[in-house]
Amino acid sequence: MDKFVTWPEVHQDTKELVRRLLEIGSWKGIVAVTRGGLVPATILAREMEIRFVDTLCIAAYDENRMGSIEVIKIPELAAAEKGDGWLLIDDLVDTGRTMKRARELLPKSHVATVYAKPMGKPCVETFVHEVPQDVWVFFPWDTEPQYIAPLAHSSP
Repeated sequence: MDKFVTWPEVHQDTKELVRRLLEIGSWKGIVAVTRGGLVPATILAREMEIRFVDTLCIAAYDENRMGSIEVIKIPELAAAEKGDGWLLIDDLVDTGRTMKRARELLPKSHVATVYAKPMGKPCVETFVHEVPQDVWVFFPWDTEPQYIAPLAHSSP
């Protein structure tokens, strides 16, 4: 099964994540798990008025196939503080493999995602929506709208 998430849904759901995180406290900064965490991190940074945004660059997927986890870039300041007072943000936690690796690098960070699957939920402190494990989520930045000719132009 597939789920296609729209830009308005991502924006609305991420703003709900902001509301939940504001209730918890204030934060030193945001670390976005790339690439999926970049868009939610941008929305969070704006809505929470956080100016310090960094990235933890991890590669775990190649298209739809799961591969080995490769850490490409570590956020130096957040890592020096073991993530204490930092938000670690991603769009989705699936099996939890990527987030477990991220957590090793930033063990004291607060992990938040917009969407969470059951296997990944134990890796996240705050999320907005649970998604069934067998659903593949397509985000607007992963898809491309295509032009389709009007039906009147198609041949019978």
